[in-house]
Amino acid sequence: MLFRTRQRLVRQRTDLVNALRAAVYEFGHTVPQGIEQLKRIAAILKEPNVDLPELVREECWSLIDQITQKTERINAKTEQLKKLAARTGAARRLQTMPGVGPLTALAIEAFAPDMTTFKCGRDFAAWLGLVPRQHSSGGKERLGRVSREGQADIRQLLIVGAMSRLNWLGRKSIPEGSWLAQILVRKPRMLVAIALANKMARAIWAMLIRKEDYRHPTQVVTA
Repeated sequence: MLFRTRQRLVRQRTDLVNALRAAVYEFGHTVPQGIEQLKRIAAILKEPNVDLPELVREECWSLIDQITQKTERINAKTEQLKKLAARTGAARRLQTMPGVGPLTALAIEAFAPDMTTFKCGRDFAAWLGLVPRQHSSGGKERLGRVSREGQADIRQLLIVGAMSRLNWLGRKSIPEGSWLAQILVRKPRMLVAIALANKMARAIWAMLIRKEDYRHPTQVVTA
Protein backbone atom coordinates (compact mmCIF):
# COMPACT_ATOMS: atom_id res chain seq x y z
CA MET A 1 0.00 0.00 0.00
CA LEU A 2 2.79 2.43 0.95
CA PHE A 3 4.70 1.69 -2.25
CA ARG A 4 1.58 2.09 -4.40
CA THR A 5 0.81 5.42 -2.74
CA ARG A 6 4.30 6.70 -3.51
CA GLN A 7 4.08 5.54 -7.14
CA ARG A 8 0.71 7.26 -7.53
CA LEU A 9 2.18 10.49 -6.15
CA VAL A 10 5.11 10.25 -8.57
CA ARG A 11 2.73 9.84 -11.52
CA GLN A 12 0.62 12.77 -10.34
CA ARG A 13 3.72 14.93 -10.00
CA THR A 14 4.84 13.96 -13.51
CA ASP A 15 1.46 15.01 -14.89
CA LEU A 16 1.75 18.36 -13.13
CA VAL A 17 5.26 18.95 -14.46
CA ASN A 18 4.11 18.12 -17.99
CA ALA A 19 1.17 20.53 -17.63
CA LEU A 20 3.61 23.22 -16.52
CA ARG A 21 5.92 22.54 -19.46
CA ALA A 22 2.96 22.69 -21.84
CA ALA A 23 1.86 26.06 -20.42
CA VAL A 24 5.20 27.76 -21.06
CA TYR A 25 5.66 25.95 -24.39
CA GLU A 26 2.57 27.70 -25.77
CA PHE A 27 4.54 30.95 -25.46
CA GLY A 28 7.73 29.69 -27.07
CA HIS A 29 9.62 28.34 -24.04
CA THR A 30 10.79 24.77 -24.65
CA VAL A 31 11.78 22.94 -21.48
CA PRO A 32 13.05 19.32 -21.36
CA GLN A 33 11.21 16.67 -19.38
CA GLY A 34 12.00 15.95 -15.74
CA ILE A 35 11.38 17.30 -12.26
CA GLU A 36 14.91 18.75 -12.28
CA GLN A 37 13.68 21.35 -14.80
CA LEU A 38 11.44 22.99 -12.19
CA LYS A 39 14.06 25.62 -11.30
CA ARG A 40 14.49 26.46 -14.95
CA ILE A 41 10.76 27.08 -15.36
CA ALA A 42 10.67 29.14 -12.16
CA ALA A 43 13.51 31.28 -13.56
CA ILE A 44 11.46 31.90 -16.73
CA LEU A 45 8.48 33.02 -14.65
CA LYS A 46 10.66 35.42 -12.66
CA GLU A 47 12.06 37.17 -15.73
CA PRO A 48 10.88 40.81 -15.62
CA ASN A 49 10.15 40.94 -19.35
CA VAL A 50 8.71 37.46 -19.72
CA ASP A 51 6.05 37.26 -22.46
CA LEU A 52 3.61 35.21 -20.38
CA PRO A 53 0.24 36.77 -19.52
CA GLU A 54 -0.29 37.42 -15.82
CA LEU A 55 -3.07 34.83 -15.64
CA VAL A 56 -0.78 32.16 -17.14
CA ARG A 57 2.01 33.04 -14.74
CA GLU A 58 -0.34 32.72 -11.77
CA GLU A 59 -1.48 29.31 -13.01
CA CYS A 60 2.15 28.23 -13.45
CA TRP A 61 3.04 29.28 -9.89
CA SER A 62 0.01 27.34 -8.66
CA LEU A 63 1.29 24.25 -10.49
CA ILE A 64 4.73 24.73 -8.96
CA ASP A 65 3.19 24.90 -5.48
CA GLN A 66 1.31 21.65 -6.15
CA ILE A 67 4.50 19.99 -7.44
CA THR A 68 6.36 21.09 -4.32
CA GLN A 69 3.67 19.61 -2.09
CA LYS A 70 3.73 16.33 -4.04
CA THR A 71 7.53 16.21 -3.75
CA GLU A 72 7.36 16.64 0.02
CA ARG A 73 4.87 13.76 0.27
CA ILE A 74 6.99 11.59 -2.05
CA ASN A 75 10.09 12.24 0.06
CA ALA A 76 8.19 11.34 3.24
CA LYS A 77 6.93 8.09 1.70
CA THR A 78 10.42 7.29 0.44
CA GLU A 79 11.88 7.63 3.95
CA GLN A 80 9.15 5.36 5.32
CA LEU A 81 9.93 2.77 2.64
CA LYS A 82 13.66 2.91 3.38
CA LYS A 83 13.02 2.21 7.06
CA LEU A 84 10.69 -0.64 6.15
CA ALA A 85 13.26 -2.13 3.76
CA ALA A 86 15.89 -2.07 6.51
CA ARG A 87 13.66 -4.21 8.75
CA THR A 88 12.77 -6.86 6.16
CA GLY A 89 15.10 -9.82 5.67
CA ALA A 90 14.45 -10.43 1.96
CA ALA A 91 14.61 -6.71 1.18
CA ARG A 92 17.96 -6.39 2.97
CA ARG A 93 19.30 -9.35 0.99
CA LEU A 94 18.17 -7.89 -2.33
CA GLN A 95 19.88 -4.58 -1.58
CA THR A 96 23.27 -6.30 -1.55
CA MET A 97 22.99 -6.29 -5.37
CA PRO A 98 24.34 -3.11 -7.05
CA GLY A 99 21.47 -1.19 -8.62
CA VAL A 100 18.83 -2.54 -6.24
CA GLY A 101 17.71 0.02 -3.67
CA PRO A 102 14.98 -0.01 -1.02
CA LEU A 103 12.16 0.78 -3.48
CA THR A 104 13.11 -1.99 -5.89
CA ALA A 105 13.62 -4.49 -3.07
CA LEU A 106 10.23 -3.74 -1.52
CA ALA A 107 8.48 -3.81 -4.90
CA ILE A 108 9.86 -7.30 -5.55
CA GLU A 109 8.88 -8.45 -2.08
CA ALA A 110 5.39 -6.97 -2.35
CA PHE A 111 4.38 -7.73 -5.94
CA ALA A 112 6.40 -10.72 -7.15
CA PRO A 113 5.01 -14.20 -6.47
CA ASP A 114 7.02 -16.79 -4.57
CA MET A 115 10.19 -17.48 -6.57
CA THR A 116 9.47 -21.21 -6.52
CA THR A 117 6.69 -20.35 -8.99
CA PHE A 118 9.39 -19.97 -11.62
CA LYS A 119 11.55 -22.85 -12.85
CA CYS A 120 14.53 -20.59 -13.50
CA GLY A 121 15.68 -16.99 -13.48
CA ARG A 122 14.81 -16.58 -17.14
CA ASP A 123 11.18 -17.36 -16.35
CA PHE A 124 11.16 -14.62 -13.70
CA ALA A 125 12.71 -12.15 -16.17
CA ALA A 126 10.07 -13.13 -18.73
CA TRP A 127 7.29 -12.61 -16.16
CA LEU A 128 8.64 -9.10 -15.62
CA GLY A 129 8.57 -8.42 -19.35
CA LEU A 130 12.36 -8.17 -19.58
CA VAL A 131 12.72 -10.74 -22.35
CA PRO A 132 12.73 -8.96 -25.75
CA ARG A 133 10.07 -9.92 -28.28
CA GLN A 134 11.43 -12.05 -31.11
CA HIS A 135 10.82 -11.44 -34.81
CA SER A 136 11.79 -13.59 -37.77
CA SER A 137 12.91 -12.17 -41.10
CA GLY A 138 14.57 -14.06 -43.92
CA GLY A 139 15.11 -17.06 -41.70
CA LYS A 140 16.91 -14.98 -39.09
CA GLU A 141 15.70 -14.24 -35.56
CA ARG A 142 15.88 -10.63 -34.45
CA LEU A 143 15.28 -9.25 -31.00
CA GLY A 144 12.82 -6.37 -30.85
CA ARG A 145 11.88 -4.04 -28.04
CA VAL A 146 11.28 -5.34 -24.56
CA SER A 147 7.82 -6.75 -23.93
CA ARG A 148 5.34 -4.43 -22.23
CA GLU A 149 3.80 -7.34 -20.38
CA GLY A 150 4.67 -8.29 -16.81
CA GLN A 151 4.92 -6.35 -13.58
CA ALA A 152 5.58 -2.77 -14.71
CA ASP A 153 6.72 -1.31 -11.36
CA ILE A 154 9.46 -3.89 -10.80
CA ARG A 155 10.52 -3.84 -14.47
CA GLN A 156 10.90 -0.06 -14.54
CA LEU A 157 12.79 0.03 -11.24
CA LEU A 158 15.19 -2.67 -12.42
CA ILE A 159 15.87 -0.80 -15.66
CA VAL A 160 16.53 2.42 -13.71
CA GLY A 161 18.83 0.46 -11.41
CA ALA A 162 20.65 -1.05 -14.38
CA MET A 163 21.12 2.40 -15.90
CA SER A 164 22.59 3.66 -12.61
CA ARG A 165 25.02 0.73 -12.66
CA LEU A 166 26.05 1.63 -16.21
CA ASN A 167 26.58 5.26 -15.20
CA TRP A 168 28.72 4.18 -12.25
CA LEU A 169 30.71 1.72 -14.37
CA GLY A 170 31.18 4.47 -16.95
CA ARG A 171 33.43 6.25 -14.47
CA LYS A 172 35.29 3.07 -13.70
CA SER A 173 36.69 0.42 -16.00
CA ILE A 174 34.61 -2.24 -17.72
CA PRO A 175 36.76 -5.35 -18.28
CA GLU A 176 37.78 -5.64 -21.92
CA GLY A 177 36.15 -8.61 -23.61
CA SER A 178 33.42 -8.93 -20.96
CA TRP A 179 29.79 -9.42 -21.96
CA LEU A 180 29.02 -5.84 -20.96
CA ALA A 181 31.92 -4.37 -22.96
CA GLN A 182 30.87 -6.30 -26.06
CA ILE A 183 27.21 -5.34 -25.93
CA LEU A 184 28.00 -1.66 -25.26
CA VAL A 185 29.81 -1.54 -28.59
CA ARG A 186 26.86 -3.01 -30.51
CA LYS A 187 23.74 -1.69 -28.80
CA PRO A 188 22.25 1.67 -27.69
CA ARG A 189 22.66 2.45 -24.01
CA MET A 190 18.98 1.89 -23.16
CA LEU A 191 18.97 -1.57 -24.73
CA VAL A 192 22.12 -2.37 -22.77
CA ALA A 193 20.34 -1.28 -19.58
CA ILE A 194 17.40 -3.56 -20.41
CA ALA A 195 19.76 -6.48 -21.04
CA LEU A 196 21.53 -5.78 -17.74
CA ALA A 197 18.15 -5.56 -15.95
CA ASN A 198 17.36 -8.99 -17.40
CA LYS A 199 20.55 -10.38 -15.86
CA MET A 200 19.75 -8.66 -12.56
CA ALA A 201 16.31 -10.32 -12.54
CA ARG A 202 17.88 -13.73 -13.08
CA ALA A 203 20.36 -13.13 -10.25
CA ILE A 204 17.54 -11.95 -7.96
CA TRP A 205 15.68 -15.22 -8.58
CA ALA A 206 18.80 -17.19 -7.62
CA MET A 207 19.42 -15.08 -4.51
CA LEU A 208 15.88 -15.58 -3.22
CA ILE A 209 15.76 -19.28 -4.08
CA ARG A 210 19.10 -19.96 -2.37
CA LYS A 211 18.58 -17.35 0.37
CA GLU A 212 22.00 -15.88 -0.39
CA ASP A 213 23.33 -12.35 -0.61
CA TYR A 214 24.58 -11.06 -3.94
CA ARG A 215 27.93 -12.48 -4.97
CA HIS A 216 29.84 -9.76 -6.80
CA PRO A 217 31.59 -11.25 -9.83
CA THR A 218 35.09 -10.17 -10.77
CA GLN A 219 33.67 -9.17 -14.14
CA VAL A 220 30.36 -9.22 -15.96
CA VAL A 221 30.18 -12.41 -17.99
CA THR A 222 27.45 -14.29 -19.79
CA ALA A 223 25.12 -16.01 -17.34
